[in-house]
Amino acid sequence: MTDSGRDETVEERADRKWNDLLQELRVAQTGVQILFGFLLAVVFQQRFTSLSDTDRTIYVVTVVLGAATTGALIGPVSFHRMLAGQRLKPQTVAWASRLTVVGLVLLLCTVASSLMLILRVALHSALAPWLVAGVVLWFIGCWFVLPLLARRLHRDRATEQVR
Repeated sequence: MTDSGRDETVEERADRKWNDLLQELRVAQTGVQILFGFLLAVVFQQRFTSLSDTDRTIYVVTVVLGAATTGALIGPVSFHRMLAGQRLKPQTVAWASRLTVVGLVLLLCTVASSLMLILRVALHSALAPWLVAGVVLWFIGCWFVLPLLARRLHRDRATEQVR
């Protein structure tokens, strides 16, 4: 039995956490694949040649970020496949979880960069960076701040109950 509040072995807990992680990755990977597919198609559009050098640079950075995001979010599958049967499931889950967080940070950067390119082309205005900054703050709040706040509140309540 572990300290997770469940009556499960270390291996059972690793299996449960792996299945949870797979569900999370399915959601993230779908979004990344759609975004990356659209990004790859942009270069073949007629208007691409009319982009400024700055917008082309933003596009290249965005595509590279999208590729890195794809690698990070598919990486846990490789971890699992390469380590399957080695009796390393708890370690595999830990590394895959870290890689997933890296993938989420890269996804945030990819979305921000994509949004910057789109808004620069659509608005031709200094408002674009401010809108992107607002969206990035929203994502940071939803993806990182709220979960960390919930974790902290849970720990504080658990500490109070022990006293």
